[in-house]
Amino acid sequence: MTIEVTNTSGRLVPSNEIISLLTFAMVALKLNPDCDLTLGFIDDEYMSQLHIKWMDEPGSTDVLSFPMDLPENEGDVVTLGDIMISPVFAEAQAEIAGHTSDHEIYILATHGLLHIIGYDHAVPQEERVMFALQEEIVENWKKTQ
Repeated sequence: MTIEVTNTSGRLVPSNEIISLLTFAMVALKLNPDCDLTLGFIDDEYMSQLHIKWMDEPGSTDVLSFPMDLPENEGDVVTLGDIMISPVFAEAQAEIAGHTSDHEIYILATHGLLHIIGYDHAVPQEERVMFALQEEIVENWKKTQ
C-alpha cells in the first residue's frame, strides 16, 4: 500500500498517525491495502484556489477529495485519489467543535477517503450515514493506538 502524505502548509501535522488511520480505514472499508492514496496538507490560500477551481465556491474549506479510480471488485488494486486538507481551517473547526486539531484532522482525512469511494452528504440521510461512519472509523482506530 502506498499512502503518501505531503505537508506544504507550514503547520505541524500528525503525518505518521494519518498513515496509520488511513491504513486502518482502508481495511475497515474492505479496500485492498495495496491501493494508492495521497493526502496533502496545504495552506489556506492554495485551498481557496482549489475550492474555487473545482467546486466553484469562494473561500477556503476544510477538505477536498479528488477521486481517481474506484475498485470494481473487493480486492482490486487501484489509485484511489488525492485528499487535500487545510490545517488552518481544521484548527478553527476543532476549536468550535471542542476537540483537538489532530482529532479534526483525523475526521477530515476519513471524510475525504469516504468521498473518494463514493460517499456523499448532499441529503440528510446520506449525511447521517457518512458522518456516523467517519466517527466510527476514527474511534475504532484510536482504540488500536
